[in-house]
Amino acid sequence: MAIDSSSCSSSAPSDYDLLCSLLRLSRDVSLYPQPKALPRGSQASLARRCKFLSALFEELLNGSDRNLPRGASLCLREIQLVLQRFKALLADCSARSRMRLLLQSQTVASEFHELNLELATLLDILPISELEISDDVRDLVDLARRQCRRSRPAVNPYEEELKSDVLKLIEQIEREIVPERSSLDAIFQRLGLDDSISCRDEMECLEREIGDRVAQKWTAAMIALVGLVRYAKCVLFGASTPRADLSAGKFSFSDKSELAVPQDFRCPISLELMKDPVVVSSGQTYDRESISKWFGSGHATCPKTGQILTNLELIPNKSLKNLIARWCRENNVPFEGSEPVKTESSSSSANKAALEAARMTATFLVEKLAGSPSVEATNRVVHEIRQLAKSGSDNRLFLAEAGAIPLLVPLFYSANSNLQLNAVTALLNLSILEANKRRIMHAEGAGNALIHIMAEGATWSVKENAAAIVLSLSSVNSYRRRLGRKQQLLERLVELACNGPASTKQDALAAVLCLAGERENISRLVEAGVAKMAVEMLDSEETGETAAAIVAAVSKRGGAEAISVVPGAIAKLVYLMRSGTERARESAAAALVLLCRRIGGPTVQKVAGVAGVEWVIWELMGTGTDRARRKAASLGRIYRKWVIASAMAAGETGQTPALSAVSMSESSMVA
Repeated sequence: MAIDSSSCSSSAPSDYDLLCSLLRLSRDVSLYPQPKALPRGSQASLARRCKFLSALFEELLNGSDRNLPRGASLCLREIQLVLQRFKALLADCSARSRMRLLLQSQTVASEFHELNLELATLLDILPISELEISDDVRDLVDLARRQCRRSRPAVNPYEEELKSDVLKLIEQIEREIVPERSSLDAIFQRLGLDDSISCRDEMECLEREIGDRVAQKWTAAMIALVGLVRYAKCVLFGASTPRADLSAGKFSFSDKSELAVPQDFRCPISLELMKDPVVVSSGQTYDRESISKWFGSGHATCPKTGQILTNLELIPNKSLKNLIARWCRENNVPFEGSEPVKTESSSSSANKAALEAARMTATFLVEKLAGSPSVEATNRVVHEIRQLAKSGSDNRLFLAEAGAIPLLVPLFYSANSNLQLNAVTALLNLSILEANKRRIMHAEGAGNALIHIMAEGATWSVKENAAAIVLSLSSVNSYRRRLGRKQQLLERLVELACNGPASTKQDALAAVLCLAGERENISRLVEAGVAKMAVEMLDSEETGETAAAIVAAVSKRGGAEAISVVPGAIAKLVYLMRSGTERARESAAAALVLLCRRIGGPTVQKVAGVAGVEWVIWELMGTGTDRARRKAASLGRIYRKWVIASAMAAGETGQTPALSAVSMSESSMVA
């Protein structure tokens, strides 16, 4: 029956609106799609009862007396609420992952049972005798009431058996027993996970539910099931073809093309989304785990700026952590920086099962990669490896232990651009794990493969990822020196920083800055053209901060002369002291102090020749960071001594206006 809303509102609008709503609701519920094959019995019986009730509502709408008795009207309004709750429950079941719905089948059955009892009670008190309806409709209403009364909270035996089989599968994997393909196939067919796409969607849904903590009792089991579904997807349906919209860019939290993770949310050391951001005494922010490892290995410097730290205290950056958590919620990304979820005693076994499933998946994929017969098959397997390595230290460790790294390196030379990108990105994601850095550095031909990619890579994305690998490896002191001995690698990085798009420039500059932390690398960096490149980058808002840090690092460790002879270097640094970001101003001041001390009078004369330099120094001493103020004060003293010496050499007496300005600034600092 088509409901005419205008006729419904012509007389007794409240009763007719109610009946129109009830008819729509009953039809919606009776025709609601089966929620992913579960719960079978509850869904089927509910659909039948709503069909019976829709006959009642339709006859009341067609009746000659369109005014309902008050008691019937009130009762029908309560029935409307129950039907709305039925529809909401069905919608919730449809939105859940298959695995979660299976684990919560008892809870869902109980919810359906409670609503059935409420509906039965309302049908008991509905004054049927006061309504003008046919005997057939009365019989249907009575049948619906009796069926609701017969409702039981028990789960369908089919669902119970399937749930038991799935949990047994988890226990089997926990005991490190590889499931038989036939039994795995049978269970996944019954679950409705019968192809690669449905498995991928199920994993994404499970991961989203785990991040949202929607079922904390089952969280540990759901984590294990993610690993199980991933393993079954690879074993049963093979490596899937990458999605068209994911065919370019990186694939982990270090990615910028697939998931636009804000630059400030990534740890400069690990390149991953920060879980617990902390601030060191230089003012830079790092993930607590990464910077703690840096300090634990004997360093007392800021990895990003190279500054010697006055103390190694770590201050939590709570505001940034809140921003990261909010961004994760908005983008359906699990945020691991919150308190751990408490689960029941089965959590340890389920998590062990998750680890074993990941290990089995890694072993399976690496074996497939070793025996891939074609470029297309290899590309699919490498894409799966890339996905597995996108998060989780355990996954990265298992892939490396299975032998993925030496198999990925030769693929850097592939003529297939997609395979090349997948291989480089997979290695980048693997390099985030500290133990894997050693494996990569010792892999035959890895260094030359990186040089090849940065020079001949098919796309800017693959070149950028190669630069990010260099940055990741350079976080280890000894590897920084080894990489710095490869002149071609340094030249390729400088070339990328000069010619690449914005994101490529940033990764290349970050890698150069890290390599500039070693004194023995400076001469080779200078030979590669780092001085001219860094000075040119000072003008850009996007790269000025990192470029200034590079200039300071190079000047500090023996490259001051190379910086000083670049045309416009001093003027650009002075300009950056006035108009750059806080960190850029700080680095520019530090660079100028170093240049003046290393080169002497000629550089100080260039500083003095920049119009308004004394006021720039004075302003930075008053508004900059603590380190910037100290560097500005040092620059002011150097400048004052040079002015006095120049005046004495010229036979002049007294102070110049510039000298007075700097003197005033130093006096204010003392006060």
